[in-house]
Amino acid sequence: MTTTPLSAPGLPGTPSWASPPFAHHAPALLAAALRRIPGDSVTEFTESWNDLPADPHLGTATPYRFRRYGRFRILGDRLERLPHTAFFQERAVNRVNGGVSRMFAPLDDAVAAGPALRTVVRTLWDRLPGPRTGIDTCGVHQIRVTATPDAEGHPAPEGVHQDGHCYVGQVLIRRENVRGAESCLYDLRQRPVHRALLTEPLETIVLDDRRVLHGVSPLLPAPGARMGVRDMLLVDFLPGDGGR
Repeated sequence: MTTTPLSAPGLPGTPSWASPPFAHHAPALLAAALRRIPGDSVTEFTESWNDLPADPHLGTATPYRFRRYGRFRILGDRLERLPHTAFFQERAVNRVNGGVSRMFAPLDDAVAAGPALRTVVRTLWDRLPGPRTGIDTCGVHQIRVTATPDAEGHPAPEGVHQDGHCYVGQVLIRRENVRGAESCLYDLRQRPVHRALLTEPLETIVLDDRRVLHGVSPLLPAPGARMGVRDMLLVDFLPGDGGR
């Protein structure tokens, strides 16, 4: 885990309740939670990234991003799966794909109903960096980004951005033969406030998407490697039916 906290003045427009607008957690947080469920369930969950179809909205001849998506209602310790729909972001927050309803493949049924996903979502929800009242819905993204010596991968092709949600959890699942892919958070004036190179499985950042912007640098294969792979679980937290 490599992090670089950066000093910055208070965020403009920060409400009086505000604690820090993000938290960076070592792998021990999720590892401890996942130890309470059967190990084969965790293995099935992490290995499901090997079965992600190509993102059909990249607009590149060769895919470098693979993903699945699902939506859930958070009901205590239970997740209620919602009907599969397209993922939508306003153009104001995503200048590359904003304003477009993007239909991704749904989560595998075993992943959606499994205890590993439920455990991760609940653990992140318990540690949101702000009020949780009314935050009862989440969007779940399984994403793999690859890179080769001839083509770098772009975890965030939209650059420095917000996602248009209330909170976002970013969980590293796998990082193999990779260099680059540094995460950076910014205040609302685009001044850097935190840098982190996520290197250990289950290392996590949870952020308030209304109070910080974020981006990830391009992904490159390690020297001598034919391909680099970076697997992430992203969880968007929002109220009610706001996650179209």
